[in-house]
Amino acid sequence: MHPLPSPPPCTPPSVRQTKPSPLYQIVLPMHAKNQQDLTSDSLLHSGKLRTREPPILRQPRRTKPIVWFGAVLCMMFSLLLIFFGVATLTIFIAVQPRTPVFDTPAASLSAIYFSSPEFVNGDITFLANFSNPNRKLSVRFEYLYVELYFSESLIASQVLQPFSLSPGQARFVSIRMLSNMVHVPPTLAMELRNQEQRNRVVYSIKGTFRVKVKLGLVHYSYWMHGKCQLEMTSPPNGILVSRSCRTKK
Repeated sequence: MHPLPSPPPCTPPSVRQTKPSPLYQIVLPMHAKNQQDLTSDSLLHSGKLRTREPPILRQPRRTKPIVWFGAVLCMMFSLLLIFFGVATLTIFIAVQPRTPVFDTPAASLSAIYFSSPEFVNGDITFLANFSNPNRKLSVRFEYLYVELYFSESLIASQVLQPFSLSPGQARFVSIRMLSNMVHVPPTLAMELRNQEQRNRVVYSIKGTFRVKVKLGLVHYSYWMHGKCQLEMTSPPNGILVSRSCRTKK
């Protein structure tokens, strides 16, 4: 009879070795790393706070005298502009300037004849009246250009000499307009013949003037335009029958 084998030795529970699980090995290093990062950030932030220094305030620079001088000059110039603007506006409101008037109270038609069907010759004289309706302002006509039209066709033109008008003054200027071999369209040539036969010839006078207004030291210039429509009897003793004039800037 064989003897029974001896049982294996028993190891007490306290002596058994335990291995950490893989999940614990993963979680533990991550948690430790996070704590380490937080600690590093806290130390870095605290280090920045400790090393931050208060800003250095610079003393303002002193303004140069030339800058103050320029500012004073600009302010004085602005005040002068405002003063002269208000003074000019007050003067114009008080004076109430008016535009001079251009008129033709008289005219005579001496000749109309055709050297060919489309070329006309003529001789017309009219009296131009330039008046200054202002009571306190003097005006000067620095440039005067007068044109004579039949319908929309230019017949003659003339430049007048400059002159001045005192407040309330009027000046009459006799202007003779001669047309020599002036070409007109056939339709206008036929219309002029018909008007001459009816003993009613209609001309238009257009004037362009450069006017300068004076009031003491204040003066300004502007362009003025005048237009008159004249109805006259036929030559050689044509006279003015009616007229219509207007003047505008």
